[in-house]
Amino acid sequence: MKILVTGGAGFIASNVADAYIKAGHRVVIVDNLFMGNMKNVNKKAKFYKADIRDAMLAKIVAREKPDVVNHHAAQISVPDSVRDPVTDMDINIRGTVNVMEASRKAGVKKFIFISSGGTVYGSNVKLPATEDNPLTAESPYGIAKVTGEHYVRFYAARYGMKYTILRYSNVYGPRQIPHGEAGVVAIFIERIMSGKRPVIYGGGKCLRDYVYVGDVAAANVAALKKGNNEAFNIGTGVKTDVNMLYAAIQKATGYSEPAEQAPYRAGDLKANYLNCARAKRLLGWSPKVKLNEGIALTYEYYRDK
Repeated sequence: MKILVTGGAGFIASNVADAYIKAGHRVVIVDNLFMGNMKNVNKKAKFYKADIRDAMLAKIVAREKPDVVNHHAAQISVPDSVRDPVTDMDINIRGTVNVMEASRKAGVKKFIFISSGGTVYGSNVKLPATEDNPLTAESPYGIAKVTGEHYVRFYAARYGMKYTILRYSNVYGPRQIPHGEAGVVAIFIERIMSGKRPVIYGGGKCLRDYVYVGDVAAANVAALKKGNNEAFNIGTGVKTDVNMLYAAIQKATGYSEPAEQAPYRAGDLKANYLNCARAKRLLGWSPKVKLNEGIALTYEYYRDK
């Protein structure tokens, strides 16, 4: 089938595009290259430089007529959304609706929407969070993702477009950029490789669920034919605090210096990890890569690059 991937020059979506191509599908990538990099774009993919908010997007989707649209393009930082909620809303809500409207007009059969298991449930939730928990996001980024989910369901109910929502935990791996709290693995490795001590916020006690990007790509492949009109947590279910993560990175890199300490940042949840049993049951997906293995693979990528 033909799949259009927004944000396909970025960290996660480029890995997803590679997985689609490896599975024998035709891939079209749309990316404005603000955060993405042409080096990440698979040579077998067709590429358009465009912003998801532009009118040009509808022309691209109409011209390509994809069977599936996989929507990854987004403003990705929770702290940035707190500092500038207007820009976050413009990209993550208006941009998402623009992609869905273009998909509807082009007769797209299925829409895969990338949401955030790390933010949509808020802080007052029993952990590990399940997909049945109320969506009580507390940051503009999380609110925008919840809003995107509602729009996806509206388009499905109104126009009959199938969808799958994937709620990612903290994704890490090759091609990750050192930006925002979600990029903590890349940030730590980059600072170590440049001779700078990494910075840990809030005493390193924030709990997260770190999932390897290769496993995430596999979930996107599974979602092509399964999981219609469902939302799925995509993570490991394993809670890891930042101090434990830093220890794993020290082990992989051989770096022995202690991290610098800084105060807790506004907008970050104190704890979040996901129950992914529904993905295993309905998508036939479960994570394969353990944290130490994934950190080692990620460090090898940056070291070799």
